[in-house]
Amino acid sequence: MSGGHQEHPARVIGHGHDDHHGHTHADHGSLKSYTTGFILAVILTAIPFWLVMGKVIDKSSTLGLVLLGFAAVQIVVHMVYFLHMNTKSEGGWSMLALIFTIMLVFIMLSGSLWVMYHLNHNMMPGMMTDSSMHETVPESMQSMPGMDMSTMPKSHGMHDMP
Repeated sequence: MSGGHQEHPARVIGHGHDDHHGHTHADHGSLKSYTTGFILAVILTAIPFWLVMGKVIDKSSTLGLVLLGFAAVQIVVHMVYFLHMNTKSEGGWSMLALIFTIMLVFIMLSGSLWVMYHLNHNMMPGMMTDSSMHETVPESMQSMPGMDMSTMPKSHGMHDMP
């Protein structure tokens, strides 16, 4: 190599400080960002703790929604300040994967709650009306010896079965 500038071997094979194995990385955080995240996390933990222990909100459903709101904000704080997830990291793929995961979790949770609510609503024995009560025992079992029909529970639709 005559008269030219010779590059350092570490830079040639891509092991410099700015380029780890050919990947560019987003900001890894600083003391200031970690401190900000820590302070926000402590505040977002202390306020719900105070709300519950001080019985500030009397209605439990409202308290539950407020606590869920604080939890969601705290998740975002942890992802931004500690996990360094933003639209710039890994070319935006981590944010896209996060959005997809949030959508799946929302669909699964809302569907599960919907199913459980309707099962609870439709399966409660005290919720049946007199007009919808019919024999639950099929006619073929009614003629069995030892069956006392007066003690059998009532429901609807079973006597129509083939």
